[in-house]
Amino acid sequence: MEFVNPSTDASPKTSELPSVSVIMPARNSETSIAAALDSIMAQDYGGPMEVIVADGSNSPATSKLVRRHYPYVRLVPNPYRTASNGLNAAVKASTGQIIVRCDAHAVLPPDYVRLAVQTMTRTGAAVVGGRQIPICSTPFERAVGMAISTPMGAGDARYRLSRSEGPVDTVYLGVFRRGAFEAVGGFDPCLVKSQDSDLNWRLRKGGDTIWLNPAISVFYRPRGAISALAHQYFEYGRWKPVVLRRNPSNLKARHLAPPLLVLGLVASVILGVFLTPAAAALLPLLYAAAALLGALAIGLRRRDPAALLLPLVLVTMHLSWGVGFLIPARPAIPPPT
Repeated sequence: MEFVNPSTDASPKTSELPSVSVIMPARNSETSIAAALDSIMAQDYGGPMEVIVADGSNSPATSKLVRRHYPYVRLVPNPYRTASNGLNAAVKASTGQIIVRCDAHAVLPPDYVRLAVQTMTRTGAAVVGGRQIPICSTPFERAVGMAISTPMGAGDARYRLSRSEGPVDTVYLGVFRRGAFEAVGGFDPCLVKSQDSDLNWRLRKGGDTIWLNPAISVFYRPRGAISALAHQYFEYGRWKPVVLRRNPSNLKARHLAPPLLVLGLVASVILGVFLTPAAAALLPLLYAAAALLGALAIGLRRRDPAALLLPLVLVTMHLSWGVGFLIPARPAIPPPT
């Protein structure tokens, strides 16, 4: 692998492999970005590669860390501080034929770029992605990791569950052909969340293919506290209707299950006040039983005592996402061009 030094204007040497730009949005990521950048530097890809970080932090800590320890990383400002604007700024500053998205809380295995480029060449896909695999260090993180690796927490998200290769609706992070990315205008700067789903929908609408190869993996650290998990899934829920209004055909059962659960629980409370408490308790009891039995099954299969936290984790994910879905966000005002 040949890193392009941002301190010079020299072009990379000629290579038979396409040039790659790894782009990363970062915001107050000084505690996690080192692991992400170390994993990028350890890639076994044989072609030229550059790394661009779009920093939208509130303090200079992240940029100082990058400048001190990663001289081959190019820093670009992200004054709008959203991931969409940061990713677009990083792509604009990049030169690679292939765009690899990496987040500051993700870790890429050494073969990630190589396998993604090989898969893209073999399939002709515009976007390639792999399986999202949680890496955890605390019992709560392990419980979240178990939840998002099962249908109870992930629904039918293939990038978390599937072991078969083929076309999909979307992937986690993603490796993009530059021409296809630019043809659809990049990430929508109005979207704070769900920007990847929206971009992949626009690519598919234009006839491009999004390809999942489970042989490719991405390591991801789940949220380590219940408040952070609740905020994460609340924001996911708020932004999903914004994207679905643009593309109603992308609506799936897993999108509707959490808000319907929230509405059902609210209806149960109202029934309990005005009608019989026994009838009102039916849905809450059924849901609690399903969460407990699901947690028990997962715990027995994984043989991990952290599964004792699964009911709390699942309820937090479901209700936070459902409440967010029922009070959707307003798209942000795009930055001036």
